Amino acid sequence: MQAFILWCGFFGAWLLVAGPIYQAALELGEEQFDREQLHVAHAGSPSVSPWWWLLPPVGYWLQKRRAQRARREIMAQWTPEQLEGFIALTNKATGWIFVAGGATLLATTETWNLVEHYAWETWVFWVVTVVMLWLSAANTALRLRRRPARVTHE
Repeated sequence: MQAFILWCGFFGAWLLVAGPIYQAALELGEEQFDREQLHVAHAGSPSVSPWWWLLPPVGYWLQKRRAQRARREIMAQWTPEQLEGFIALTNKATGWIFVAGGATLLATTETWNLVEHYAWETWVFWVVTVVMLWLSAANTALRLRRRPARVTHE
């Protein structure tokens, strides 16, 4: 019976990972925010030379400065409605990151409990964890690909 309960915990926890990833993809895709404007505005700002990453602290600092400057420029160009849409999108994305991240931590614990119960090698834990994360993401990708762009009723 203990093995059955461990397997239930394992699959249940990984469903708690796959669910928020899928739900986040659906909800963030439906947000009324023009992502194209963000890409166009961000593409206009100069990028940091890859050579700076030979000195990672300098590369990180330059990249962070570039991102802050680009963010200020973009937000200065937006209307209040566009800014409100962007803030709503980032708030929703942050919430889903917390939910999926917490679920991933729980699923990792359940995976470890299963590995310990069967006295499997540690590498099995890592392989199973990576495979389950991949399956959770692949589930979302496949479902979104099969989903029609629009359903029209005539």
